[in-house]
Amino acid sequence: MKKIALIIFTVLALFSCKQEKEAYVFTTFREPATEGLYLASSTDGYHWDDLGGPYLEPHVGKQKVMRDPSVVQDPNGTFHMVWTSSWRGDLGFGYASTNDFINWSEQKFISTMDFDTSTVNVWAPELFYDDEDERFIIIWASTIPFKFEKGQEEERNNHRMYYTTTKDFETFTETKLFLDPGFSVIDCVIVKRKKNDYVLVLKDNTRPNRNISVAFGKSPLGPFSNYSEPFTGFLTEGPTVVKVGGDYLIYYDSYGDKSYKAVKTTDYKTFTDISSEISLPEGHKHGTIVKVKQEVVDKLKENQKNN
Repeated sequence: MKKIALIIFTVLALFSCKQEKEAYVFTTFREPATEGLYLASSTDGYHWDDLGGPYLEPHVGKQKVMRDPSVVQDPNGTFHMVWTSSWRGDLGFGYASTNDFINWSEQKFISTMDFDTSTVNVWAPELFYDDEDERFIIIWASTIPFKFEKGQEEERNNHRMYYTTTKDFETFTETKLFLDPGFSVIDCVIVKRKKNDYVLVLKDNTRPNRNISVAFGKSPLGPFSNYSEPFTGFLTEGPTVVKVGGDYLIYYDSYGDKSYKAVKTTDYKTFTDISSEISLPEGHKHGTIVKVKQEVVDKLKENQKNN
């Protein structure tokens, strides 16, 4: 009887785990980005409900804005977020953490470009959790005038990507160059498909292009090569990626025509426009999508109802 009871208990436990519902949270902001963090939620990755905001008002940086909020969840369940804290003048970015998107840690300003005070900006820091080396990788775009060939770019708008890593958001490795593709680049996102197989989604920020493409590498830190042709139109930026079933959905901000769009792909070679299949709250701007337990969204909706 004990063996039978143990088998039943194990089966029920496994069934319970499989039945645990998951959802998605999309971090966002509202122009002019002075109010702070807004959120949206989805159960299918396509249709998004407005969860309102602000959930976290920005208090760090010279201009104290919150743009491009990027979130990842660590293995212990804590969500970590970084964001652009100023258009110009900051040599770092904002950081805070939470377990539920409602109660937050004290905000910190993480200085990363203070080795060169001529740095113009620190834009769109993006978090990636490297499960191979159990560390966080943070990448962002900065301009250091006269450092790189610029083509048609002005010296103060000629971006390259930089990075640092951390295990605890207390100590950080020395800032290093992450990506110099030979042109101005911003808004990069690292995607792991499997071990030694990574995709980098990036924005070519040169004046004639300003569109999104992908490159490939064997490590989250590159080097990246085999750059694709752009799969979005002119004046697009802020990609974020979520895997739904066997598809990767790439959302992006089509700021030229003031709309939000998306494509789907299985191989990062062929991209299908699914903009007509998605729905997002009015005013939604680019951030990141993170998969969460349904109870996180339920709590957010309850909080929204009570406030």
